[in-house]
Amino acid sequence: MKKPGYYSSGEFARMAHITLRTVRYYDQCNLLKPSLVTESGARFYTEQDFAKLQQILLLKFLGFSLEDIREMITSDSDYQFMLNSLNLQLKLIQDRIEQLQLVEQSIQNTSQAITEEHSIDWNQLLNLIHLTAMEKSLKNQYQNASNISARIKLHRLYSTNPWGWFPWIFEHCLLHPGMEILEIGCGNGALWTGSLSKIPAPIHITLSDISEGMLRDARRTIGPDDPRFSFQAFDCHHIPYEEKHFDLVIANHVLFYCDSIQQVCQELARVLKPGGCLLCSTYGRMHMQEISQLVQEFDGRIVLSANKLYERFGRENGSQILSPYFSSVTWLAYEDSLLVTEPEPLISYILSCHGNQRQYILDSYSEFRSFVKKKTARGFSVTKDAGIFLCATHSLTTNGKTLGMRQDHP
Repeated sequence: MKKPGYYSSGEFARMAHITLRTVRYYDQCNLLKPSLVTESGARFYTEQDFAKLQQILLLKFLGFSLEDIREMITSDSDYQFMLNSLNLQLKLIQDRIEQLQLVEQSIQNTSQAITEEHSIDWNQLLNLIHLTAMEKSLKNQYQNASNISARIKLHRLYSTNPWGWFPWIFEHCLLHPGMEILEIGCGNGALWTGSLSKIPAPIHITLSDISEGMLRDARRTIGPDDPRFSFQAFDCHHIPYEEKHFDLVIANHVLFYCDSIQQVCQELARVLKPGGCLLCSTYGRMHMQEISQLVQEFDGRIVLSANKLYERFGRENGSQILSPYFSSVTWLAYEDSLLVTEPEPLISYILSCHGNQRQYILDSYSEFRSFVKKKTARGFSVTKDAGIFLCATHSLTTNGKTLGMRQDHP
């Protein structure tokens, strides 16, 4: 007898306007498994499966392969997660529209050159080739945005420090009118979006990232017409500004991803004014260690990060790395922890990590969710070991204020 809220494979296919063969194929390739399989082998789907199918069909429409799609979606049925997913899909659609508009303009320019000049502008043709090969970057952007959203959500929901990471960093920037500020690796602009009303004017803030996609997200969130902000894509190993240009440079969880941390530090010191400040965040070896232990308990083959980023640049060795380039280096810890009481945000965070977890979790998602649900039933405590280094070029004093001296916590 069929349970209420469950749909047979045939019903599911008809309601979704796809073929039964497609439903069976998605099942066989582990893209969309039924929520219930009876002892007789009958397969049944739920409304949550419709939500997952929506993601699959949209990403397929956008040109992603089924293998790509399998890496880009999860079975999470949490309403907030679904809302985040829809917002990310909307951004992906907006990016594809912008891409197609650029392709259209490039085709028109190339055609016009051939018609009027009877010659081919090879630079335009190369640009067209590059524009039509953007699927990989769009996929990476979608995954990066999904990962950032999952991480921010976990901290927002379950942090025991009510101040919040981004507001805490913002307060330590000690902004005042007339400053020139650079943020490298700005991502989606999360540092600024919650504090726009607190930013003084006149001021100029350059948001930079190596990813054009992340800059588009930041521009949309902050607004393209805010005169206080400009947006520029570049690699922070080669910052395209003259010496002594900025009063403050911000690198929020960036340096440990850089190929040459020393070269980036040299560039950051070069573009800072005398008396300027570098604010860079990182974490220590104890950070979120309980989550790694959790997945290892479920499956010992899982490694959430093949690279221990804190060993490249972390609380323990950051001062030693920064000291050759700055006259003083001060560490400020952000006192915080997590108490997680629901499985879905924790699972989303785990799937967002840079490791091999998807290989082992997605095929056993139901079992893993049950495992995490038991762990979070009475509250799952997680250590946070993060903070910022405040680095001065010569003096920490700017306009009567001393950067890097605040150590107050709520």
